[in-house]
Amino acid sequence: MMALTIRSAILDSEQKWDETVKALLKAELKRRNVSYADLSSRLAILGVTESEPNIRNKIARGKFTAVFFFQCMEAIGVRTLRLKDD
Repeated sequence: MMALTIRSAILDSEQKWDETVKALLKAELKRRNVSYADLSSRLAILGVTESEPNIRNKIARGKFTAVFFFQCMEAIGVRTLRLKDD
C-alpha cells in the first residue's frame, strides 16, 4: 500500500513539473506573439522539422524533451529565462 502512495506522489510531482514547463513555454510564446505555425517555421530554420499540429499536441500534453524546449527557446529568441517571480 505504501508503494502505491509513493508512486502516486511521484506521478503527482511529475505532472506538476509537466504543467510548469508547459506554462513556461506557452508564456514565452505569448510574450513574443508567436503562434504554433510561426514556431514551426522558426524551428525549420534551425533544421528542426515539427508540424504545427505536432507542436500543439506536444505542448498541450506538456510532454516534451528538454531538447525540444531549448530548440523552441532558441527559435523564438529567448536569451534569458526567468523561472520564478521573486
